[in-house]
Amino acid sequence: MACFIVPLTQALATTAYRKHAAHNNTFVSRNLHSLEMMLWGGSLMLIIDHILNGELTWQYPFFTALGVDGGGAVMLREILTVGVPISLVITLIWAGWCLLKERRAVKA
Repeated sequence: MACFIVPLTQALATTAYRKHAAHNNTFVSRNLHSLEMMLWGGSLMLIIDHILNGELTWQYPFFTALGVDGGGAVMLREILTVGVPISLVITLIWAGWCLLKERRAVKA
């Protein structure tokens, strides 16, 4: 119900950092756009999924779990147990892809 909050926050931070460090030519800066797109795309897909499943609505409280007692704790647990691992996996996949990409560039 709220697992998209962590990748969305990471996407916002990545976008801000990329715009700030655009002039750097480091390993991270050269490949940051791809991480940014992966995070924005994944967050958008999760938001759409939660809207279609009825877990996210256009009316207050936007998260349906907040409408019941103890829903905040359930939401927080989902953020920590699902959202954080999603962001970590996306970042690790991106790092592996970037390392392979850099290795190929050195060999060429």
